[in-house]
Amino acid sequence: MPSLLCLAVLCVPPAEGVPPAKALPRTDGAAAGAAISAVRWGYGPAGPEQLALRWETDRPAASAVRFGPPGAPAEERRVEGERRRHEVTVPAGRTGAYQVSGPDGWSSPAPLPAAPAEELRVAFVANWQGRPDLSALLADDPHLLVSAGDQVADLHSGCGEGAVACTAPFARLIDDYPALFRSVPYLPTLGNHDRQIRERGPEPPAEPVYDVDAVALRAFFTLPSEPEWRWRLTLPEFGLRLTSVDLNHTSDVGTTWQSCHAFDAGSEQLNWFEDRPAEEAAFRVTVYNERNATVRGLAGGRWGAALEGETCVIAGFGHFAERAEPPGSAVFLNTSLHGRGDRYPDPHTRFLAGEDGYVLLRIARGGPMTAELKNLDGETLDAVRFPR
Repeated sequence: MPSLLCLAVLCVPPAEGVPPAKALPRTDGAAAGAAISAVRWGYGPAGPEQLALRWETDRPAASAVRFGPPGAPAEERRVEGERRRHEVTVPAGRTGAYQVSGPDGWSSPAPLPAAPAEELRVAFVANWQGRPDLSALLADDPHLLVSAGDQVADLHSGCGEGAVACTAPFARLIDDYPALFRSVPYLPTLGNHDRQIRERGPEPPAEPVYDVDAVALRAFFTLPSEPEWRWRLTLPEFGLRLTSVDLNHTSDVGTTWQSCHAFDAGSEQLNWFEDRPAEEAAFRVTVYNERNATVRGLAGGRWGAALEGETCVIAGFGHFAERAEPPGSAVFLNTSLHGRGDRYPDPHTRFLAGEDGYVLLRIARGGPMTAELKNLDGETLDAVRFPR
């Protein structure tokens, strides 16, 4: 990861927020061959105080971003040298607009990620292969977007069989939703489709179908923990801890269909999950891509016991919306942007619907957290409130 080398100050005219130095043919990344594309925000190991901004250019260019409110001097952050894949860190909580550098000048201004004031809103999505209209989600004005897996349909269709390092499918996702990704930080959870490098077929083939190490996704997105295939982010200002684990198609472990890292009693993943501080935050949310009831039984029930300390668990399994409440445990939700398929009810289900949708968490400063299962029209299907 490149290191930050300099900080400068520029003048900004009051009318624009951040001035474009030179107009570009297209800067939103939506068109093939755009000079600047795949602009997205994330959180890295530095924690919530620093945002990581990444983008790509069609030719080598300087890595620079300038930002600031209208009528005030703008800051510039720059990493020395020229490249096609860029990453620059920006302090969280800044207001106004920003621009990134390209081979032909600066991009058009876009709003900086908004800092929460009295309410933190985090949206969760899964099964993004269909590219639905997310106008309702965008209208909820989330401060953070988290996936519960399956950002793309596969890697091999557009990249060729066995191409573990091809990031083009993820770049296309970002460019399909420029208004979302240019202003809302994004943290993905791994699903099996996000690393599928061959056709699955009716029987396990001779070569692995999935890149378990998820080289492409880990290279493309900035994530809070290393190794990036599982991560944890704490937002202490609102008392929220988010944990993402690599659980999907767990029944295929040990075959060439295996898609996730080990999760058994001796695994690094389970030990890492169990070793998290028990009282790190008032609200503790875990995200994965497997069926909730299945996860609770993994490793002889140790995953289920570890999840009892969570406030809420959000899964991106299958194609349905669900809330389940096992006795003495967390509240378990399931969500899917493509939610009109087969349903696999949890034994402790309280709500089940075949609806395309997402989850929205709302946390009041110093107050409760509410989890809403919403459809893509923005209607709340089900909600549960968690006192602080």
